[in-house]
Amino acid sequence: MRFTYHCALRWSDLDAYGHVNNARFLTLYEEARVAMMFVGAREAGVTSFEDGIVVSRHEVDYLRPIDYGDPVRIELWIEDLKPSRFTVCYELFDGDLLASRARSVLVPYDLDKQRPRRMSEAEQSFLKPWLST
Repeated sequence: MRFTYHCALRWSDLDAYGHVNNARFLTLYEEARVAMMFVGAREAGVTSFEDGIVVSRHEVDYLRPIDYGDPVRIELWIEDLKPSRFTVCYELFDGDLLASRARSVLVPYDLDKQRPRRMSEAEQSFLKPWLST
């Protein structure tokens, strides 16, 4: 199962060539991830992601340029789920065309203590439906 997010492009996302700037892809992926882990989780009664999650790694493949236009579709799923970290995978579509693939390794983090923490059972349960097999 995948979480799907439709993201509007902004004029400020464009580079000098009129395409979405490569660094902005990470912003688009972040927006989709926040929709899943904060908005979606909150609707499911899980608010502890808001206490702290940090990115430890990003990996992005750019497959084709994206011009300014209609919203893009971003599909997310969980590739790896451990108590100390998890990996989110993404595919970004411009219309029906796959434009980019990415993955982010995320670490639950205690912002007050400034150190990594273990994921709660509720957090793991929330992410499990999106776990690829």
